[in-house]
Amino acid sequence: MSSAVAAIDCGTNTVKLLIGTHAPGSFEVAVRETRMVRLGQGVDASGRLAEEALGRAFAALDEYAALVREHDVVPERIRFCATSATRDAENAADFRAGVRARLGVDPEVLSGDEEAALAYAGAMRGLPEDLPGPVLVIDVGGGSTEVILGEGGSVRAARSMDVGSVRLHERHVRHDPPLADEVAAVARDVDEHLDDCGVALADAATVVGIAGTCTTLGAALLDLPAYDRDAVDGSVHDLAAVRATVARIVAMTVAERRALPYLHPGRADVIDAGLVIVERVLARTAVDRFVVSASDILEGIAWSLADSA
Repeated sequence: MSSAVAAIDCGTNTVKLLIGTHAPGSFEVAVRETRMVRLGQGVDASGRLAEEALGRAFAALDEYAALVREHDVVPERIRFCATSATRDAENAADFRAGVRARLGVDPEVLSGDEEAALAYAGAMRGLPEDLPGPVLVIDVGGGSTEVILGEGGSVRAARSMDVGSVRLHERHVRHDPPLADEVAAVARDVDEHLDDCGVALADAATVVGIAGTCTTLGAALLDLPAYDRDAVDGSVHDLAAVRATVARIVAMTVAERRALPYLHPGRADVIDAGLVIVERVLARTAVDRFVVSASDILEGIAWSLADSA
């Protein structure tokens, strides 16, 4: 039987695939793919997964199923994790049936605690072990944001909040570029959730940002000519530069953002809200540096398969 594993993370905006094999203390990547499917399109307002969004997601999963077969990954070695876009949708059963038909597995809807533990484990992969602790991990998704405070390899406190780049952009932004009061409304929404998050953000000695909004921010801070995962991974940035870069990109039109060589076009319209989320979390910490990790919950899912073998 093949020793390959497949980890799939299906969120509000993206569906990501990682295929590889484990060796003691390491993971050899064979396939790493991301598709921008916007599964959570309109779900905050309608409570349903849109038919066109399901179509985009299933098209991506058809491609992923072919890659899984090509690498001889058996269903027992596939873990498909679905996050906020499928938690409350009225027609979530249609999505589950489509996943099973294509991959032979049922999607797991992670609890907040499970999501936090996997995201923290993934974020810390490849980063120096001597980072000052406690470490706060920020995982900004399309539908939700996780803030996870950990130390010594374990999670101390975590909260999953229903504020994400797609959700808040759809809720508050009506103009291109966004008006100042629309940006302020996004910030207020984030602040209200952070007030009640129960995680001592100010205790963090190091802040690590993961997932697409944060890695795109890292690429912007490095002014890369194209997105470069290796360059972004582990990069460290001054907080003043972070704030200035957030303000600059938020003030752009969608067309101007799409012209940025490191920014995926499928993220251009909603990254304004995502960046405001990052800025508001950082404003509650006492750190002066921001670390970006290109490893995230997908790596956490992959390593969980090794741990359960």
